[in-house]
Amino acid sequence: MIPHDDNLSRYCLHHSTPAGEIQEALERETHLRTLNPQMISGPLQGMLLKMICRMIRPQQVLEIGTFTGYSALCMAQGLPDDGLLHTIEADDELEPIIRKYLHQSGLNDRIVLHIGDAADILPTLDGPFDLVFLDAGKLDYARHYALVFPKIRPGGFLLADNVLWDGKVLDENSDATAQALRAFNAMIQEDQRVENLLLPLRDGLMLVRKKEPQ
Repeated sequence: MIPHDDNLSRYCLHHSTPAGEIQEALERETHLRTLNPQMISGPLQGMLLKMICRMIRPQQVLEIGTFTGYSALCMAQGLPDDGLLHTIEADDELEPIIRKYLHQSGLNDRIVLHIGDAADILPTLDGPFDLVFLDAGKLDYARHYALVFPKIRPGGFLLADNVLWDGKVLDENSDATAQALRAFNAMIQEDQRVENLLLPLRDGLMLVRKKEPQ
């Protein structure tokens, strides 16, 4: 959700194509039925993900951290007709909401939902993936990155959400999650296999491109 006093964000939202009725309904239900509704991607980030899919036209997308399915729906709407999205969610209590909106969206044929620990599921997925959206437990980002990186095609992309952690990554003495994200950001910056861009969008979005072999 956009803060009520964030006029600039509201202006951006009002000058962007709406995400759609299905996402609006899912956002309302997420705020009514979950304890941490702020975890939802929301319309600005959702439209960005959809636009990225429109631009790169990925055949296979992987999302690690479905939550209630908002970002999955946005990305699936941006896929080419033969595109497929795999999305992984650890919390099985969210599965009814996710499946409800997948069914309502008519995108079941483009989305494969996996419920369970991503560390167990990732080794079972073949890839190659053209785009990966990393948005699960922040303490596990480095582990998930190591597991998924070999499955990203050369020239493919990875997006990692919430990497600024409300600005706490600037504080060397901040909480454990901020410390883990500081280490993750540093790891990406030092990884010679990629080129990367950290965007100050919402809570920080790290855009990573896997280099092609020379």
